[in-house]
Amino acid sequence: MFLVDTNAVYRIVCYNTSCLVTLFNPKITPDGYQNMLHGLLPDIILLFSLALVTVVIFQRLKFPSIIGFLFTGIMAGPHMLGLIRETHQVEQLSELGVVLLLFSIGIELSMAELMRIRKLVMIGGGLQVGITTLLVAALTVILGYSINQGLFFGFIVALSSTAILMKLLMDAGQLDAPHGKTAFGVLIFQDLCIVPMMLMTPLLAGQAQSITDILLICAKAAAVILGAYYGTRLLIPWIFHHVVGTRSRELFILTIILVGFGTAWLTAMAGLSLALGAFIAGLAISESDYSHQAINDLIPFREAFMSLFFISVGMLLNPAVILQSPLTVLLVIVAIIIIKTAVSGGAAMFLGIPYRISLLSALLLTQIGEFSFVLAHSGLEYGLINRENYQIFLAASIATMGLTPFMLKIAPWVAERTSSWMSERMLRGFGKLSQTAKKMKLEDHVIIVGYGLNGRNLAKVLKHLNIKYVAIETNPFTVSSEKKRGNKLIFGDATNQEILSHACIETARIMVVAISDATASRRIAAQARSMSSTIRILVRTRYVLEMEPLFKLGVNEVIPEEFETSVEILSRVLKTFLVSQDDIEQCVNEIRRDGYEMFRSMSRRHSHAIGIGSYLSGAEIATLEVRKGARLEGESLREGTLRNYSGSSIIAIKRGKDITPNPDPVWQLAAGDVVLILGTPDQIRVAAPLFESPQ
Repeated sequence: MFLVDTNAVYRIVCYNTSCLVTLFNPKITPDGYQNMLHGLLPDIILLFSLALVTVVIFQRLKFPSIIGFLFTGIMAGPHMLGLIRETHQVEQLSELGVVLLLFSIGIELSMAELMRIRKLVMIGGGLQVGITTLLVAALTVILGYSINQGLFFGFIVALSSTAILMKLLMDAGQLDAPHGKTAFGVLIFQDLCIVPMMLMTPLLAGQAQSITDILLICAKAAAVILGAYYGTRLLIPWIFHHVVGTRSRELFILTIILVGFGTAWLTAMAGLSLALGAFIAGLAISESDYSHQAINDLIPFREAFMSLFFISVGMLLNPAVILQSPLTVLLVIVAIIIIKTAVSGGAAMFLGIPYRISLLSALLLTQIGEFSFVLAHSGLEYGLINRENYQIFLAASIATMGLTPFMLKIAPWVAERTSSWMSERMLRGFGKLSQTAKKMKLEDHVIIVGYGLNGRNLAKVLKHLNIKYVAIETNPFTVSSEKKRGNKLIFGDATNQEILSHACIETARIMVVAISDATASRRIAAQARSMSSTIRILVRTRYVLEMEPLFKLGVNEVIPEEFETSVEILSRVLKTFLVSQDDIEQCVNEIRRDGYEMFRSMSRRHSHAIGIGSYLSGAEIATLEVRKGARLEGESLREGTLRNYSGSSIIAIKRGKDITPNPDPVWQLAAGDVVLILGTPDQIRVAAPLFESPQ
């Protein structure tokens, strides 16, 4: 047996950790780190203990955990109870939370996806930052501040919180929703603006640098971004290939942290933010085969450090300023929300994004960003903002951060209420595509709402089978590119009655809602059912809990990803144990029969337009083609081979373009006939071989 000297291990760990800290902050020596550690550790324990109690209380009161963390910081900060001694060190640790968040977002986002929304990032983000800065500057100049101070105030107001908004969208499952992608595109541009804003701060304060110096710094920053991305993209596969070969989970986690923080440190040395470097490293890892495992290993670290970030923000605020100037703080909060909502929404509509999605994303971007605190602190040092205004800014900023979860909840309601005040032209946005929607002439077709992965795959198959379809998509750039490829897309928001009318919903056979926005899915289903009592509505949703509200609205079928994922997991687990395919299919069919029978019972309770399928408990409808040489080829229905052999029944036959429902007994089957049969899953499985050729 090996004897381990625990004290020696402790000393080694502490020394190596101190070296890492001194790498990021050369002002701290290893000995200084030891002193800092012993002073900081009790503070961290105290903060987490206080946060544990506070967050539990706030969640019992139905408040989000973010509010609890902010309140914890305010209570423990130097301006209230004064429980924390090392506030600066806590702030430094909290920065790791932002770094880890951006790192994980980069891993979850592919470079291809980022390039797909590049116009939204550059144009939408550019309009939002530029116009917000100018409006705030004009307002502050009217109030008596200088133009330089006005521009600086515009900088800190224009930025929104990537940390808060991304966490809330991920928790709500709305990051892939249209408004989530729109907000994310703007946030990326804002994060890229940190560098030029930091460079402009001393210029606005009168401590000018030469234009040559500024251009050199910008060139260096661009070179570092490109070098960091392509460098990590080339090195990461090679590094992970060797690390994974060791089969050591600890080494894998250490490598992830090294890549993320190493790239962040390199970009910080070039004058960029740590978070931007971490985002670049995450993008590089997203292109590798190890991205899923990396994100799973990062989540515990990210959540712990993010809680410290929100606590540290709360510690900056002196609550006395709220009591001294309550009206001023309130007016600043209202002004920030109104300006940012109007500008962000207008920028999105300028790009052609429909009103509802533009407003949803705008309301989510109303808070002040975490990088604004860094910028404000720099402005305080340069004299662009005084202590009193700094505290007012902190109070208003924390309030807007605290309001973000409520904005996420009320945004759909606000969008729905205000939509009734808008004209059709306003509802559809101001892009070129919004002017070109024309009434199509389609019947017996499929309407696909959402042209993401599910929508694309369905459209591809329908096109291959010559089945008529039309897709509705809210992303104007996707619509433009797909139309050039000959695909049938309508630009618009499917919650709008006019858009559904353009897609000929009155004559459509089925509508498939394949979007990630649960609220929008319900509105689309309700609108579609009110316009057509006969159309079959199929909705894709994330969770089983979202099914019952959809059935209440008259949806015929709901496909919950949560349930289908469990079925796929079961299938793959059984394959690893070499269970035969027939047994796997039997298990899957039993689970689907039990699960979807429960779902059908929901639909029978709530839907008024389910059709005959709701009364056929345990039955399924299958489509089979009569192959050349099959046992049923040439047989008439009168002979009853299918019924006698399997127990299933024929309810319709398609020959060429002609469809014959409830065929007569004299009908003789021929090769190429497509037969619709009704039966239990077992009966359909027995019937299938009768349609196959002997080969």
